[in-house]
Amino acid sequence: MTDRQEPKLGLQIIPVTPFQQNCSLLWDRDTMEGVFVDPGGETEKLMQVAKELDVTIKEVWLTHGHLDHAGAADEVRELTGAPVIGPHKDDQWLMDDIKEQWQKYGVTEGPRNVVPTRYLEEGDTLTLGDYTFNVVHTPGHTPGHVVIYNTEVKIAFVGDVLFRGSIGRTDFPKGNLDQLVNSITTKLWPLGDDITFIPGHNQHSTFGHERQTNPFVSDSAVAQMKAQQQQQQ
Repeated sequence: MTDRQEPKLGLQIIPVTPFQQNCSLLWDRDTMEGVFVDPGGETEKLMQVAKELDVTIKEVWLTHGHLDHAGAADEVRELTGAPVIGPHKDDQWLMDDIKEQWQKYGVTEGPRNVVPTRYLEEGDTLTLGDYTFNVVHTPGHTPGHVVIYNTEVKIAFVGDVLFRGSIGRTDFPKGNLDQLVNSITTKLWPLGDDITFIPGHNQHSTFGHERQTNPFVSDSAVAQMKAQQQQQQ
């Protein structure tokens, strides 16, 4: 995975929590400064990986507010001084409920609620070394979900919007299937078929592969869905 990127950037995927959420450690090899994308839990494990790689954490980026993506963000901020950036403000209600949600799974210590240092909006940018990452607002899985991407490096961090062969759940509170499909097809597909995306769970893929094969949002699946909607009108 790392070999496919510009050699100046390093990437390590660190699965965390019982949900095996893909926390990404992304860093600039020149400065050895990096970011955590979606540190959902297991702060000690995350910090140990950063230490072993000699990476200094400068920022935390969040794609959305679910417990398994944002649960360690506040503790990482406390330990490193790194600001927590994102997601969109419409996910704050989820981040206010992280601790209580984890308690329902029997986890009583570790995860914390978090208020980001700043929220992200459509069109915002983030920087790491010489690279600029762009932001699109992609509601559907959650109302405040964002995707963070760079078309030069050809990588996107998509949280739980899109998966290899699937899409994010929309049966959670404030989920919306039509919104999610629209976010994927109008915000992600235009970025290019050669973009590799890192999902919140399981293996990475490319937008081009999903446009051909994904049973929910492939070009043929979307065309069929639109045809059915027109017949129902």
